[in-house]
Amino acid sequence: MLESVNMLKVIAWGLCLLSAVALAQGVTSPAPVTPPDMSTPDGMIKAVVSEVMAAVKADPEIQKGNIPRIVELVEKKIVPNADMRRTTEMAMGANWKKATPEQQTQLIQEFKTLLMRTYSGAISQLREQTIQFKPLRAAADDKEVTVKTVVLGRGDPVPLDYRLEKTANGWKVYDMNIMGVWLIEAYRNQFTNQISQNGIDGLIKFLQERNKALAAGKPS
Repeated sequence: MLESVNMLKVIAWGLCLLSAVALAQGVTSPAPVTPPDMSTPDGMIKAVVSEVMAAVKADPEIQKGNIPRIVELVEKKIVPNADMRRTTEMAMGANWKKATPEQQTQLIQEFKTLLMRTYSGAISQLREQTIQFKPLRAAADDKEVTVKTVVLGRGDPVPLDYRLEKTANGWKVYDMNIMGVWLIEAYRNQFTNQISQNGIDGLIKFLQERNKALAAGKPS
C-alpha cells in the first residue's frame, strides 16, 4: 500500500488549494479588472481559480461537499489544464517504459481518478483560503516554468508551487509542490515499491482498489 497516509492527505490538500479561493469567505482582494491571460502560465492558473470560484459560488451542492458535483467540476475545470500523462509517466520513472500501451492507459486513468477523488474528499473542508501569486520569473521562450503562490488562511502562509509545460494546446500543470513536497517525487517511490512487489498489474490493481474505497467513502 502507499507508504504514507499523511503524505496522501498533504497532496490532496495541495490539489484542493488550486481552487481553495472558490470557498473563501470574506475575501479582501478586489477582483481583477480584466480576465487573466490564458496564454501565460500564471494567467492560466489565475483563470482556473477564477472559473472555479464562480462555479462553486453558483452551486450550493458543491459548497455542501456533494462529491459527484465536485468531481464534475474538477473534470471540467481542472483536468483539461493538467497533463496527466506526463505526471503519471514521471511518477512511474523507469518503469513507464516497461508498461504496455494498455497498461499505460490504465495507469493514467486510475492515477487521475485517485487524485480527483482525493481532491473531492478534501475540498469541502477548506474555508477562508485565498491565494497570493508571486511575480513570475520566466523568459518569453521558456517551455517549462514554475508558478509560485502562497496560500493565506487562518494558519501560517503555505507555499504552493506549480510546474507547467508549454504544449501545442497551451500551458499544462504536471506537478505541484506543497510544503516542500513535490507530488511526482512523493508517488514515485511508492509506485516503485508497489511494482517491485507485485508488478505493474499489481500497481494498477492497487490503484483500482483505492479508488473503489474512496468512492465508497472509506478514509484514505
